[in-house]
Amino acid sequence: MDVTTSDVPRIPDLTATTTSNTTELLPATLINTLPDKPLVTIQPSSSWSALNLRDLWAYRELLYFLISRDVKVRYKQTVLGVMWVALQPLMMTLIFTVFLSILVRVPSDGAPYPLFVYAGLLPWTFFSTAVTASSSSVTGNAQLITKIYFPRMLIPTAAVAGRFLDFAIGFVILGGMLAFYRVSPTWNILMLPVFVALTTLVALGSGLLLAALNVKYRDVSILLPVVIQLWMYVSPVLYPSRLVFERLGAWGWVYALNPLVGILDGFRAALFGGPINGLTIAFSVIFTFALLFFSAYAFRRVERSFADIV
Repeated sequence: MDVTTSDVPRIPDLTATTTSNTTELLPATLINTLPDKPLVTIQPSSSWSALNLRDLWAYRELLYFLISRDVKVRYKQTVLGVMWVALQPLMMTLIFTVFLSILVRVPSDGAPYPLFVYAGLLPWTFFSTAVTASSSSVTGNAQLITKIYFPRMLIPTAAVAGRFLDFAIGFVILGGMLAFYRVSPTWNILMLPVFVALTTLVALGSGLLLAALNVKYRDVSILLPVVIQLWMYVSPVLYPSRLVFERLGAWGWVYALNPLVGILDGFRAALFGGPINGLTIAFSVIFTFALLFFSAYAFRRVERSFADIV
């Protein structure tokens, strides 16, 4: 059958349709459902919006998933599993007790030296492992970053939060050591959550900054173990800080600039009931929040280029 031109239905020329009569081509039901105002407005963020807490809260389920994945992958196909968390500080405590307490006679300010060292190694191990894990977290999730959008800050945050399980297991062992040495808690124990929070914030601030640097400069991952090792020896992990303050005299404030000095001294004071040095804790608090906001700001400024570099 022959089809003439008149039999073919004509298609409206949309290019010739003006804006005023464009709505005539749309179904009436679709026109009625269109909102008067846009549902989502895309606009540039403020340059000073370092911590977008609303954005982080919206993706909290992804944060839970990243934490769970980190814990499962870390102990997958291991014989002892989470027991490695307890063995590492216990073995280090044994070694340092033999060489520093028995042979070198390092003082411990009245506390049994094994308990003194373990109380320093517990927060230090949490800090060092959290910083190391978070510094390489962005480069380790390159496939995830290049595929979908989500706040990149969740990745180093999950790496730090994933170490809380290690800290909790180690703290249970610390409680057993306190009972073994018959150390009774005092009212200072109420300050313990404060020092745990400060340790977490210092680790998060350091991890955010190092993670951003490690994306562009891969030398960070090579240099970091050396820096962590040196940081341990300049922090009162194995010795009381008073030895350094007595030797430095008027220059003791320089040593107090290390945020872990006030944190570790306060952690021990909360456990053993000793005096709390307000000056070193004030230095730690100021340094911690300054580092956290600077690192968050720097991370937010460069995270838009992660997908292109990583």
